[in-house]
Amino acid sequence: MSDVGDADVPDPPEPSADEEGSVHVLGTAHVSQASVDEVHETVDREEPDVVAVELDESRYRQMQGGTPDDIEAKDLLSGNTVFQFLAYWMLSYVQSRLGERFDIEPGSDMRAAIEAAERNESGVALVDRDIQITIQRFWRRLSIVEKLKMIGGLALGVTNPRTIGLAFGAAIGLFVGFVFAAFLSPLFGLGDMLLLGITDAGTLQYAGALIGGGVGGALLGMLFLPSLGSSDSSGAIDGFTIRLLAGVILGIGGCLALVATETFVGPFSAGAFESTGTYAIRGTVGVVAGVGIGVAVGALLGIILDALSGDVEDIEEVDIEEMTDGDVVRAMMEEFRQFSPRGANALIDERDAYIANHLQKLKAQGYDVVAVVGAGHKAGIERHLENPSEIPTLESISGTASGRRFSPLKILGYLIMLGFIGFFFLLIMAGVQDTFLLQLFGAWFLFNGFFAFTLARLAGARWSSAGVGGSVAWLTSINPLLAPGWFAGYVELKHRPVNVGDIQRLNNIIGDTERPLEDALSEMFDVPLFRLIMIVALTNIGSMIATLLFPVAVLPWLAPEIGGVDALMGELLNGAENTLELLRNLLT
Repeated sequence: MSDVGDADVPDPPEPSADEEGSVHVLGTAHVSQASVDEVHETVDREEPDVVAVELDESRYRQMQGGTPDDIEAKDLLSGNTVFQFLAYWMLSYVQSRLGERFDIEPGSDMRAAIEAAERNESGVALVDRDIQITIQRFWRRLSIVEKLKMIGGLALGVTNPRTIGLAFGAAIGLFVGFVFAAFLSPLFGLGDMLLLGITDAGTLQYAGALIGGGVGGALLGMLFLPSLGSSDSSGAIDGFTIRLLAGVILGIGGCLALVATETFVGPFSAGAFESTGTYAIRGTVGVVAGVGIGVAVGALLGIILDALSGDVEDIEEVDIEEMTDGDVVRAMMEEFRQFSPRGANALIDERDAYIANHLQKLKAQGYDVVAVVGAGHKAGIERHLENPSEIPTLESISGTASGRRFSPLKILGYLIMLGFIGFFFLLIMAGVQDTFLLQLFGAWFLFNGFFAFTLARLAGARWSSAGVGGSVAWLTSINPLLAPGWFAGYVELKHRPVNVGDIQRLNNIIGDTERPLEDALSEMFDVPLFRLIMIVALTNIGSMIATLLFPVAVLPWLAPEIGGVDALMGELLNGAENTLELLRNLLT
């Protein structure tokens, strides 16, 4: 009933002006051959003026062979675009797996409805809400726990729960173990114990050269890597490994040469190598202990996840034809509402009202309509049609939903912002020299930028994209809504178009259970949407890591400029006292 990009929607005949039309709602399973047959039979029997389908314009265009919509670069800065695509991907993946299991293409019922309409010379009405608005409203309604469950469910499509538990435990254990042992252990009186009795300055310098040079060389090597997923693995050793090893060898060799010849230059001083060695030894001990504990906890977590998720092959026991039975559908909808009441409202209830609104208008115009919708929507739509005066207006369920005003993550972000601003403000009020403040800000800028830039490059970002992400990473501390990943993604989209069709490519890769995980990951990086998600995510993670590490990793290196860490804490207290004194004078 409208022109949709590359495909025309069939128009209906003129409606009867004398009487109101009718609506027959047919509930289907999107992956059921029986539903396809029932659609053809119903449309042929009813011979309606209009066949209404549960599609929006973009999905109709794709179904008719049109080009999927690209994501506009400006939309990326709206806040949650990438995560909304994760939700869309999750829902699409579940439907795709069901289609493979029951040997029928998802959406075949809608395609059958369109074919039947054309055969009977009926019009076609696209009555569903735009999928982007639906996913946006759905994502905004989910709690943090529900979002994690959805992303975890997508991860389960790639590997098994025990592998996820082990990987998660090892990663968390590595990070926490290193940070605690290297930087926080002296606060608990454990610093000397974690040094394993190594106190000789020369030994610490060599340890600093060995471990610090290796880590620094590896990070430097990453800057010149194209990406994790584009390495050439045709030889015995792929390009990624070669460049990584080259960076490590150069870093270790260069640092050992400086220590052995006592040629200490600039920041590569004897004290710097000794401090690095101290952090490195404690950090190594912490990493070993952290990974060990993390793997143990992760193994337990994997067992729990495995028990909760159940056997994925249980899907074979589902009779797909029962998915259109009223009692079965109600039970499934109730289960989903228990998982996420607010998400169910956006994904089911609002769409019921949206579809019913359009059907009621067609009925009022005198059209006889057969509406082909998912079985889960049938009861809600019929309930609205029985009480048309109570159907919500389209305006109330069509706009983009606003997120929760406050959330734990937002609160944490604002606390970091206040801490960052307060830190510099107190130093200024304490009368700290401008030179030290500039050094402090420069270190903050470079430290954040380096981590964000490096991880963006690791994800496959272009130099320009990674550079933009790194250059604005420090702003995250001032405004947590200015995540550097969005800026890196914005620039990346200028060179790498992303569209909804990428989701099907990802589904095909994940659905191939015989494909080795390494090959699957490599092919996923070739999909623009996945690469974009990784660029945005890793850029943000890099900035977050830098923000958390800066107080314990960088401040101790800068503090000697004003007398050490204790002196720095004293300056902060002086700044607080001066601020209180200033306020007291202003108020009296």
